[in-house]
Amino acid sequence: MDNRGEVRAFISSRRGRLTPEQAGIDPGTTRRRVTGLRRDEVARLAGVSVEYYTRVDRGNLTGVSENVLDAVARALQLTQAEHDHLRDLARTANLGAKVRSPKPRASGLRPTAQHLLDSITGGAAIIGNTRMDIVAANELGFALYSEMYRGTARPANHSRFIFLDPRARDFYPDWERAANVNVEILRREAGRSPFDRQLTDLVGELSVRSDEFRIRWAAHDVRRHYSGAKHFRHSAVGALELVYHAMDLEDDPGHTMTVYTAVPGSSSEEGLRLLSSWAATENIAVIAREGAARNIARADRADA
Repeated sequence: MDNRGEVRAFISSRRGRLTPEQAGIDPGTTRRRVTGLRRDEVARLAGVSVEYYTRVDRGNLTGVSENVLDAVARALQLTQAEHDHLRDLARTANLGAKVRSPKPRASGLRPTAQHLLDSITGGAAIIGNTRMDIVAANELGFALYSEMYRGTARPANHSRFIFLDPRARDFYPDWERAANVNVEILRREAGRSPFDRQLTDLVGELSVRSDEFRIRWAAHDVRRHYSGAKHFRHSAVGALELVYHAMDLEDDPGHTMTVYTAVPGSSSEEGLRLLSSWAATENIAVIAREGAARNIARADRADA
């Protein structure tokens, strides 16, 4: 879908979910033809003309100011992630069809990034890219996501695992939530990196191969994903409830480091210790790192 189509579908979905009562508008006594807000109601809430808002609602964000974007976001009661997504879509609209962002190298991690991961011994730590690949991890990180490395596909990819590998439904006790969150993150990344061909190919592949993915992708939901809790059911150590914190790596553009830890004294803390012991007897980390090295070599040849 082109930028205008993305904008139109996103704004329409946000407008359709907001009732007049939620927006503080008297719905009146006449029968409404739409379940959500009408365009004229959003325009009034945003303080812009109906004609101007209609242009925005139809997907044309070219030249739209930050103030208007903020006003529309307030009118539609967008979350911070949705507001950011709207700004990303507007930025793409103003780049022009012929402008493309540089393609990040698949090997774009500095060696010191791996050193940082390896220095984290009390938690599972991974680095991922915008396409949800695991590109690096410490030993405990590889052990936590070892199910993703039991197949032959490399790089290990969260989205492919969740939607294409039946083992994911055992690994994630609340698979529905994991699937929703994954697509919401991927949708936000697609807005931030609209010209990433590999990301577009991934979305296309999953849309063709998974009805579950395609339905969620069509919802246009987005999410910021920097802290929270996750539940896992690991085949080697059982249930784990871990707290995670994620941060973008500014010196490694397009990469995010996520660290998972357990609450001190909890059964999950003991589970992480067992997982560390289990990892020491397995070759998951070695296999994963060898696969990552092969991916980097292939990327370097492709870039040469």
